[in-house]
Amino acid sequence: MTMVQTIEKHQLYINGEWVDPVSGEYYEVISPVTGKVVAKAAYGNGSDAKRAIEASYAAFSEWSAMTARDRAVILMKIYQLMQDRLEELAQKISAEMGKPIREARMEARQAAEYVLWNAEEAKRAYGETIPTSIKNKRLKTIRQPIGPVAAISTWNFPLAMVTRKVAPALAAGCTVVLKSASQTPGSAVQFLKIAEQAGLPKGVINLVSGSASKIGDALLTDKRIRKVTFTGSTEVGKQLLRKAADQVKRVSMELGGHAPLIVFEDADLEKAVTGVIANKFRNTGQTCICANRVYVQESIKEKFLALFKEKVEAIKIGNGLEEHVELGPVVNEGSLQKIKEHVEDAVHKGATLVTGGKKCVVKGFECGYFYEPTILADVKESMLISYEETFGPVAPVFSFQTEEEVIQKANDTDYGLASYFFTQDLSRATRVSEALEYGMVGINDDALAAVQGPFGGVKESGIGREGGPDSLADFLETKFISTVI
Repeated sequence: MTMVQTIEKHQLYINGEWVDPVSGEYYEVISPVTGKVVAKAAYGNGSDAKRAIEASYAAFSEWSAMTARDRAVILMKIYQLMQDRLEELAQKISAEMGKPIREARMEARQAAEYVLWNAEEAKRAYGETIPTSIKNKRLKTIRQPIGPVAAISTWNFPLAMVTRKVAPALAAGCTVVLKSASQTPGSAVQFLKIAEQAGLPKGVINLVSGSASKIGDALLTDKRIRKVTFTGSTEVGKQLLRKAADQVKRVSMELGGHAPLIVFEDADLEKAVTGVIANKFRNTGQTCICANRVYVQESIKEKFLALFKEKVEAIKIGNGLEEHVELGPVVNEGSLQKIKEHVEDAVHKGATLVTGGKKCVVKGFECGYFYEPTILADVKESMLISYEETFGPVAPVFSFQTEEEVIQKANDTDYGLASYFFTQDLSRATRVSEALEYGMVGINDDALAAVQGPFGGVKESGIGREGGPDSLADFLETKFISTVI
């Protein structure tokens, strides 16, 4: 007997109910591992977004009036339920985007930790009493939730990016309209089901999926939405920023990156190579903070490349749901084409192909979007890969002579999200970390994202920060109160 695979159907979640989109239309979600349909998701539009906004606006007065402790209790319930279902959540992440299961488990744990962190921070939205120069006056500030929030998430961390946005908004007393990523809607659906089970009141979170342009326009033009938090490309971020400006709507944005990773001649070479591999090939190179430019000091270049090549060629490629796999597919055919274009352009302009450099066929998954882990040497600034974000498993290696030279090259970009360097010189560590024009710097560290740390960039890499001690700040307004007694 032939087994028929069940195709999941992801509805919208509006005012505490799972509903079909107004149009009745659903789109196909394609597995990057098999190239086949794994789910169907609601293709919502502006009308669906309006329904979600209305529910969010109606729920705001009651949710914002709850005590911080009561909101924290619900968030703690969500955290505990996520803890109970970590493997289920990880399996969903991996199935949707091909992420190696070990990385998916780390994402699921971190997603839960964002909920825990903000549950604890909910009780710490402090105001201040301010000394006055007038005897019969009393001055103070209080912090109040800004209002309903639009959260637009991305596909490469389909669960962690949701909780990193939604958890601080809820903790601050805001309600949320969440637009899930089209490629990976299932993780957001699972999170909403957990929130529903935890007793989150109706309308506090609403989930829409579908037409990015129509849903985005509705969220950006409706005055009831007081803030937009977005993770995605710089190009799309600029479009949203222009529309938000018409209402002076508050925004926070984590946008594109073009991270430099510098290996100085005094670095521990083994640790540096291991760190570069972990950073560059994590999530198949599909992270906004992975190294896009690897700078190696000329005196150690050959040793570095030899060890780098050896370790990269040992990386295991395949279906992320298999325990031994270290590198999965890229998200779609378009990503494969961009990677191919970048590699061909670099080689045509004189780069040396050290290893990799072509689409990879994995037995049993011939229709998957796999690309070999690739190293390019002798890369120059004229090549596309030196100034465009590749978002794939390709490591372009540049060489440099002096510290001053590499700092200038590292900073020569419109982006400023993440940067890294490896050194054993304490003085150099201080100098370089202060000189790099980036929102985040890793010193001998290949993994910058931490629940406890503020995540975000400078220049065209974004506005605001997510996570860390001030995670609630972007969702709160400071009100000054002056009283004559």
